[in-house]
Amino acid sequence: VLAGLSLLSLLTCGYLAWGSRRGGAGEAPGNLLGEEPAAGAPHSQPHIIFILADDQGFRDVGYHGSEIRTPTLDKLAAEGVKLENYYVQPMCTPSRSQLITGKYQIHTGLQHSIIRPTQPNCLPLDNVTLPQKLKEVGYSTHMVGKWHLGFYRRECMPTQRGFDSFFGSLLGSGDYYTHFKCDSPGICGYDLYENDNAAWDHDNGIYSTQMYTQKVQQILASHNPRKPIFLYIAYQAVHSPLQAPGRYFEHYRSINNINRRRYAAMLACLDEAINNVTLALRRYGYYENSIIIYSSDNGGQPMAGGSNWPLRGSKGTYWEGGIRAVGFVHSPLLKNKGSVCKELVHITDWFPTLITLAEGQIDEDIQLDGYDVWETISEGRRSPRVDILHNIDPIYTKAKNGSWAAGYGIWNTAIQSAIRVNHWKLLTGNPGYSDWVPPQAFSNAGPNRWHNERVSWSAGKTVWLFNITADPYERVDLSARHPEVVKQLLRRLSQFNKTAVPVRYPPKDPRSNPKLNGGVWGPWFKEDEKKKKSDKSNGANKQKKSKNKKKAN
Repeated sequence: VLAGLSLLSLLTCGYLAWGSRRGGAGEAPGNLLGEEPAAGAPHSQPHIIFILADDQGFRDVGYHGSEIRTPTLDKLAAEGVKLENYYVQPMCTPSRSQLITGKYQIHTGLQHSIIRPTQPNCLPLDNVTLPQKLKEVGYSTHMVGKWHLGFYRRECMPTQRGFDSFFGSLLGSGDYYTHFKCDSPGICGYDLYENDNAAWDHDNGIYSTQMYTQKVQQILASHNPRKPIFLYIAYQAVHSPLQAPGRYFEHYRSINNINRRRYAAMLACLDEAINNVTLALRRYGYYENSIIIYSSDNGGQPMAGGSNWPLRGSKGTYWEGGIRAVGFVHSPLLKNKGSVCKELVHITDWFPTLITLAEGQIDEDIQLDGYDVWETISEGRRSPRVDILHNIDPIYTKAKNGSWAAGYGIWNTAIQSAIRVNHWKLLTGNPGYSDWVPPQAFSNAGPNRWHNERVSWSAGKTVWLFNITADPYERVDLSARHPEVVKQLLRRLSQFNKTAVPVRYPPKDPRSNPKLNGGVWGPWFKEDEKKKKSDKSNGANKQKKSKNKKKAN
C-alpha cells in the first residue's frame, strides 16, 4: 500500500510540474496536438507596436547627447537597433500619410503643408492603409493618439481606415488637459474622440500623454496575446503647446530657457510613458513576440524648445534638421541586437516591412514607394533603398530667383523640392529656415538667435548640393563643383514629377465650425444632403421636361 501511494504521489507531482512548466499558474495544461501557444509564446505573426512621437528633435534623446534624460528610450535603443540614417517628412500630416500608405506625398496629393482643421480634405479614400492590410491577415488593430489625416467626412475617420478602435485627437495639436483647440478666433472646439464620437466621459483633466498610456494598458489587458495585435500609439508630445505635469520639472529647473525647460519636462513624461507601455507588454504576455518601433514624425522646433543640433534647420524645412529623425527598433525577434543601422531607411518603408512580417500580401496594383527593410535592420544587410524623394511642392512660395536656366533646362529651381540619391542630396527653391542652433542658444531665459550660425547665400541661390555621408551637417555646398551630379539629380526629380498626382489643398469650409457641430471638431460633410439636393434638382428637371413635352404635344 505504501509503495502504491508513493508511486501515485510521484506521478501526480510529475504531472503538475509538467503542467506548470507548460502553462503557468492558473492555466490548463492543454493538449499536445493542435493547441494554441501559451500567452507570450512566439507564434508566426508578431505583435506590432508603433510609437510615433511628435516634434522630437534629433538631439533630444539621451544617446544623441541631450541634457534631457531619456533612460527608457536609451535602454530600448541600446538593446535593439538604432536607425542612424533614418528619414521622415518635415511636418505632421506628410509623415503620417507616408507611414500609413507606403507612398510619397506626390502620390497621394498631400504634397503641400498639412491638413488644416477647416479644410474639406483627408487622406484620399482610394489609398489602402497599413491597418487595413493587417486586418486582412487576422490582426486586431488599435490606434491611440493623434490622427491628423483629415476628418471632414465619416469615411475619413480612423475607424473607417482600418482601425478596430480609436482613442485620441483628430487635429494636429490642442490643449493637453482640456483637449480644446482654436484654429482661429471664434473657431474653437473639443477634440477628444473614442471611435466615432466625442469622448466627453474621458474629459477628466488628465494630461494626454498619461491618458493615452492608460488606454494602451487597457487595450493590452483586454486583448488575447495569442492573437496578433497592431497598436499604433501616436503621442501628442512633445508638440506645442508646451505643457507638462509639475513633477517632471524637478530635474530641469536649472534650464533658464522656459521653452526648453517645459519641453524637457514633456519629454521626461513621454519617456516614462513608454516605459509603462513596455511593462504592460511584458505583464500581459506580448513582449517575447513583439516588435516595438519608435520614431519621431519630424525634426524639432527650436523656438518651441526642440533641438536638432548638430544638424541644420528645423521642423518644416528640408534641411537635415527637419527630416532626419530619432528612430529605433526593439524586439526579441531581432538577430543583431545592440547594433546601429546606418543604411538608408525612410518612413514609407514601414508599410511593406510590417505587412511582410505579418505574413500579409501586397497587391501588385499598389505602387509603393517603400521597401521591405527588415533584413537590413535585423541582420545588418544592405538597404534595398538607394534614394528618397523628400518632396516636390509645386504650390509652396516660389524662390524669386529660381528659373529653368538655373536648372540647366531640366528643372525650374523656383519650385521647392529635395531629393537624396546615394550619398548626394539636392535642394531647390526655398528649403526653409537654415540656421544651425547649438545647445548654448537655450542658455538664456528667452529665445536667443545670437548663438545661431547663419549663412547668407549669394543673391539668386536656388540650388544646393551636399554629400550627406561626408557632410551630414550640410556645411559645404558642392553644386558649383559638381554640375554633372546636379544635372543627374534634377533629371531624377523630373522623372518623379511625371508620376505626381494633383495637389489636394482646398480652401476653408465654413461648415467645419465646431459651433455647428455641438462644439466638437468632427465630420461636417454630409454626403446624403448632397445626394438629396442633386436628386431634387434632377426631379425638378424631369418635371420641367415632362411639362414641356405636354405643351409640345
